[in-house]
Amino acid sequence: MSSDLLMRIHSPEFRAMSERVLRATELTSRLNVLPFDDEAGKAALFEQILGRPLPERVTIYPPFFTDHGLNLELVGRVFINQNCTFLDYAGIRLAERVMVGPRVTFITVGHPVDTDERRMWLTGGPIDVAENVWIGAGATILPGVTIGRDAVIAAGAIVADDVPAATLVAGAKAAVRRQW
Repeated sequence: MSSDLLMRIHSPEFRAMSERVLRATELTSRLNVLPFDDEAGKAALFEQILGRPLPERVTIYPPFFTDHGLNLELVGRVFINQNCTFLDYAGIRLAERVMVGPRVTFITVGHPVDTDERRMWLTGGPIDVAENVWIGAGATILPGVTIGRDAVIAAGAIVADDVPAATLVAGAKAAVRRQW
């Protein structure tokens, strides 16, 4: 997928995406009501959600949410805690040994700021998380972000820019950036 997603709403591509969103929502709703110890049931549903078997030594604690699933790449020894959301249409990659705390949200798509374009287009970019990253509870990772190896994302952080390797980032600060 391109690093700069631009999709016209109400296009054939958008309709296909919308159909996949409905299917992924159906599958995740079934996953999230299974008994915790139903490993075979979870494995079968994850295979349908991701379009391939869950990699060996990947742990995901439900509830788990995704709007697409087919563009979520998980490498070995990834741990995803409960109640995480992956809006993965533009692609999300979690490399080896990534740990994701509860309630973390990954968002790869959005809308333009301009009011005339907001309901006409989807925008976005892929998220790439390198090896051995720890993402704390309640963090939000926004479209187009790359997180470098060994980085730590503090709980509650909102990550809108790339994170260099071996760094700690923290904070959630909303500030006026533009007015119209």
